[in-house]
Amino acid sequence: MFLETDTLYLRAIESSDLNFLYTLENDVSVWQVSNTTTPYSKEALQQYIDQAAYDIYTIKQLRLIICSQHHEPVGAIDLFDFDPKNLRAGIGITIAPTFRRQHFASQSLALLLSYCHNYLLLHQVYCTIAVSNEASLKLFKQADFKVIGVRKDWIKTVNGWLAVYELQKILNN
Repeated sequence: MFLETDTLYLRAIESSDLNFLYTLENDVSVWQVSNTTTPYSKEALQQYIDQAAYDIYTIKQLRLIICSQHHEPVGAIDLFDFDPKNLRAGIGITIAPTFRRQHFASQSLALLLSYCHNYLLLHQVYCTIAVSNEASLKLFKQADFKVIGVRKDWIKTVNGWLAVYELQKILNN
């Protein structure tokens, strides 16, 4: 398998991931950064899983499941807004709460960046991170993403508005 390290691997979504995705997507603690406002049904997620089998050039996105070497799903990493003309895509990553702070995110991001550079031949990738999300900001900065701007009052929360950082990484293709 080419998308793996000593401790994890990335793989395509499978039908057996339905319950894991149901738990991951319905975790309200990440809703504000994922623009989610309502729970996902298992039926909707099954339709998503069925569609995920299509090529990234067709559906303009790719979600990979992050698995431990014990074959346990620990999170998901996404390419979205894939733009084959301008050779760029957005990146998102979610790690299940019990697996955070174990380097799954940094290793998964490194694997995905290699895939973007060597297989998709992308020129750049980007992400949006809430200014309050220090862990994600640290993760992407350590992967040489650069903050290129701030969007003020970008995310509405029950406690007011949050600003977000826009980050970008040029892959030198």
